[in-house]
Amino acid sequence: MSALIETPPDKETEETASPARFQTARSTLFIDGFMTYFIKAGGIGIIAAVLGIFVFMGAQIVPLFKGAEVTEKETVQLPAGDYVILGVDEWGELPFVVDQKGVIRFAEAKTGRIVHSFDPTAEFNKAITAFRFNHRTQELVYGTADGSFVSFQILYKPNYEEAKRKIISEIEKTEPVQIAPAGSRILKISSGGDEDRKIVSAIVEAGGVRKLYAAVLEAQTSLMGGGTLELLETLDLSELVKGKPKDVLVNSQGDGIVVSTEDGKINYLAQYGEEFELVQVFGPFVDLEDTRIASIDYLFGEVSLVLTNPAGVNRIFSLLIPRGELRRLYVQTKEFKALPAGAEFFDASLRNKAFLIGTGGFVSLRYATTEDIRWEKELPFTVSQAAVGGKYDSLFLLDTESKLHLYDLDDHHPEAGLKAFFGKIWYEGYTAPSYEWQSTSGTDDFEPKLSLVPLIIGTLKGTFYAMIFALPIAILAAIYTSQFAHPKFKIYIKPCMEVMASLPSVVLGFLAALWLAPILETRVPSLIMIFLLAPLASLCFGAFWSSLHLKYRGWIRPGHEWLVAIPILLLACYAGWQLGPVIEKLLFVVKDPDTGIKVADFRLWWPDVTGTPYEQRNSLVVGFMMGSAVIPIIFTISEDSLSNVPKTLSSGSLALGASRWQTAMRVIVPTAYPGIFSAVMIGLGRAIGETMIVVMATGNTPVMDFNIFSGMRTLSANIAVELPEAPYLGTLYRALFLGAMVLFMMTFIMNTAAEIIRQRLREKYKTV
Repeated sequence: MSALIETPPDKETEETASPARFQTARSTLFIDGFMTYFIKAGGIGIIAAVLGIFVFMGAQIVPLFKGAEVTEKETVQLPAGDYVILGVDEWGELPFVVDQKGVIRFAEAKTGRIVHSFDPTAEFNKAITAFRFNHRTQELVYGTADGSFVSFQILYKPNYEEAKRKIISEIEKTEPVQIAPAGSRILKISSGGDEDRKIVSAIVEAGGVRKLYAAVLEAQTSLMGGGTLELLETLDLSELVKGKPKDVLVNSQGDGIVVSTEDGKINYLAQYGEEFELVQVFGPFVDLEDTRIASIDYLFGEVSLVLTNPAGVNRIFSLLIPRGELRRLYVQTKEFKALPAGAEFFDASLRNKAFLIGTGGFVSLRYATTEDIRWEKELPFTVSQAAVGGKYDSLFLLDTESKLHLYDLDDHHPEAGLKAFFGKIWYEGYTAPSYEWQSTSGTDDFEPKLSLVPLIIGTLKGTFYAMIFALPIAILAAIYTSQFAHPKFKIYIKPCMEVMASLPSVVLGFLAALWLAPILETRVPSLIMIFLLAPLASLCFGAFWSSLHLKYRGWIRPGHEWLVAIPILLLACYAGWQLGPVIEKLLFVVKDPDTGIKVADFRLWWPDVTGTPYEQRNSLVVGFMMGSAVIPIIFTISEDSLSNVPKTLSSGSLALGASRWQTAMRVIVPTAYPGIFSAVMIGLGRAIGETMIVVMATGNTPVMDFNIFSGMRTLSANIAVELPEAPYLGTLYRALFLGAMVLFMMTFIMNTAAEIIRQRLREKYKTV
């Protein structure tokens, strides 16, 4: 038995096999651990930032959908009296009341203390029988029992003493004017116009007969400035009125008179030239059991009438030009929830289309444009007169016991709401309800039109035409580059396409507006011919090339076929461009609307045949330029997806006898579907959010059509255009945040759906 000989381990081998050799350095472990938590923190931070943006946008949007908040501020006792008018200054600090005798009393809003009073009967020794106060002009008009009238201008002025504002009032009185024969008792009176020309109209009664008169006053101007208003003429308009007059209103332009009658009819008289004409007679409640008119008042702007009947039905009629008519007529546009009875008090806001209306103790604040009831309540007292603060921040209610109730009004966004942003609204002057975006105007009585629907349609429209242009080019180019082109060409093609993605969108928009749009304006027929001839030439070349014998096809190495195809495509495009004017002369002939001569002009032919406009900056231009911006993104991602398909799949397909085209379309493309789909969705998101190209190349008109030869306004472009002019925290400012939220939700839903579809495609085709 031999003994086992143990050899001692080699010192070098022992050191090499030491466990310390396989231990990771502490610095590496520290960096690895730090980066693990740092990446997690970064991911959580990104999610938190997105949620923070979402919360911030939500905080800006929520106030748009809040109703009005009305809180009672104080109640002051005024001297007892039968008051017929309640007025208030712009600051809501010095309201005034007028009693049946015409005495005007100014009272401090906080204390009710009478600081100033004026009795017109002291120097105007006539019985006052009619009153009218114009809140817009702060003018009082009194009618008397002998057919004359006198007007008083209420002037409020701020006076700053000891660094405190104090409101003082003054009254300017005009001389009495005889509007009707002496002995005629004025029952109702109204005035309208400006400092140069004014019309006062009155319903008078004499001998049991009611008549309608109007007085025309004009100021004699000179080089030194305007003068005072003087009576130019008086008009007897009684023969124009159909029925027994009950109430009268004169519009702010002084060229329209509205007369209600005892039998529930409205007579609309308008001035054309020097004469008044009866333009329209209609019954606002002819479809109801009680057709009488309980109240009639103007809305701010004096284009719309707010009416109620004794049953409390509340309707609005607005002036517009109906289809087939040449003049503006009153048409019913709104109907609110009925009041308990006919309105006994009314006042219209001087800031917007809101109005305060009610009967007895029931008070309702309503907004005409959206038919929205902002606030209403049954109060424990009977209201006799009401007024809305000049800044739409307060309400004043005078009860039958001569107590003045002051309320704070918090209603910053009455023109907002779901219906305003997403519903059809019947705006003043429009022939039918519509979706409109028009945020500003040059007049104070303008109705903001804040519908997001035209902007959503514009966003989809621009995206649609851009994707129609970009998808075929980008995806087919990716297929050719990855599957057919020679590898040495791919080295140059892909970087060139990626460089295209770096072009600033403002440059593309500039080129679209100043270079491409003028070219395409007159060459649409040429473009049509190119779209027809280029694909046809490609198909013919492909069929011809496939039919050639292999020895001839061998003249060109695989992957170099484009060297022959490009000249053929260029020739087809050139032929199409030259054939355009010829085709235009043959197919697109129309009569010139100015001369009546037949001309070959596609720009005139398109509106004549389709009834839709043709504009130079249109969706076609946007499709080309925005499509050019999207192509590199879709191409790059699609080409990567196609190139990453395992070579074993294509090799196996070719080995089984499939052609390169069959292999590409039936093996490679289905396998790369998830990646191609992701590319399409990323390109779609790029197109939806594009701003500068759309701003510069479309005309920025919010329209509701998919006409390729008209423009559009997208949500992103609207934000870029409107935000610099939007008052901070105003309705427009918050509406733009709502538009941004809608855009965000569109892309979020689209990307979520895309990811779900991509995962299903990935599972279906087992992409590795």
